[in-house]
Amino acid sequence: MRKFVYEARDNTTDKIVKSVVQADSEHAAAKLLSAQGFVPLRIEAEDERAGWLGRLSGRVTSKDKIVFTRQLATLVGAGLPLIQSMRTVLEQTQNKKMQEIIQEIIADIEGGKQLSTAFARHPEVFSNVFVALVSAGEASGTLDDALKRIAAQQEKDAAIISKIRGALTYPIIVLVVILLVVAFMLLTVVPQVKNLYKDLGKQLPLLTQMMVGVADFFIQFWWVIFVVLIIGGYFFVQYLKTDAGIRTKDNFKLNVPLFNSMFRKLYMARFTRTGQTLLSTGVAMLDMLQITSGAVNNVIISDAINRAADKVKGGKALSTSLKNEEYILIMVPQMIKIGEQSGKIDEMMGKTAQVYEDELDEEVKAISTAIEPVLMVFLALVAGTMVGAILFPIYNLVNDIKV
Repeated sequence: MRKFVYEARDNTTDKIVKSVVQADSEHAAAKLLSAQGFVPLRIEAEDERAGWLGRLSGRVTSKDKIVFTRQLATLVGAGLPLIQSMRTVLEQTQNKKMQEIIQEIIADIEGGKQLSTAFARHPEVFSNVFVALVSAGEASGTLDDALKRIAAQQEKDAAIISKIRGALTYPIIVLVVILLVVAFMLLTVVPQVKNLYKDLGKQLPLLTQMMVGVADFFIQFWWVIFVVLIIGGYFFVQYLKTDAGIRTKDNFKLNVPLFNSMFRKLYMARFTRTGQTLLSTGVAMLDMLQITSGAVNNVIISDAINRAADKVKGGKALSTSLKNEEYILIMVPQMIKIGEQSGKIDEMMGKTAQVYEDELDEEVKAISTAIEPVLMVFLALVAGTMVGAILFPIYNLVNDIKV
């Protein structure tokens, strides 16, 4: 079936509606719209030939998803019909890609699909957690509450990720600037010093000779370095997409010095926060474990959760199943055990998530504070080496002239 973008008048409200419909032909699309109570004004096949640049520029951000979920929850909670709520959100949405997705969801709902099923057709935007919570909300008649929980979780997750990115962005920018300055000095200033000494028939100091050697190598073989970096970068990116590469990357995050504690707390906060949200909405324990294993976004942690799920299937308590897992921090099974005894596992998982989110916030601040002086020392060493390699030869020449 093909997708058709249409503009039609709603016979009930007399309003002009723009959306997407799936049909075998333009005639079939018009017939379907008429059967749904619309008067078609314009129907045309959706252009699916957009290039990769268009797809990249139209990507859906975390903010887009949060705003969409908040708006939909408010409208549904106010008692508006689902289709009307979706159309109202569509009118408020600025992102073109998100508009297309909402239009397709509206078309699916009008075609008789459940909202959760319509969301599930767009896994690149709506995660398994999102779909599961919406499905639970539909089943219990509390869709607005489910959407509010989703929005709250999205906001917390986005805030955590933003803080971590902020902590990592500063040192990366400083390192890039240092590399650019070093490259500029090697390719412009150092060769001039070399030519000056060559014209005068003098021998360069050892440090400057080393710098000249590095500069000559880059000048002569820059194209080789460029090709190696491009090819190596391509194969490295492709490797990271394989199962082995993903496992290597995720294992590195959990064990990299200085940042390993931060990443472990991030995954524990994500696991417990997602688990709390799912359980409080009525999702079964085993379903919760299955969904959270994919939501944590780390295969090492996912494996640990899946092993725990297998033990729970065998009759063991969740706290016992998680207790001996290497990368599951000790507070998680301890708090879950309290929840099992009190019958409030979701509440205990929520409190655990809050603890790790608070600790993560403090740890990000501590890392940011610690990185700055380390970078300053490194910058001073690089600058001192470059200045020494350039100024010492000039200083020696001045002394020789005085003599």
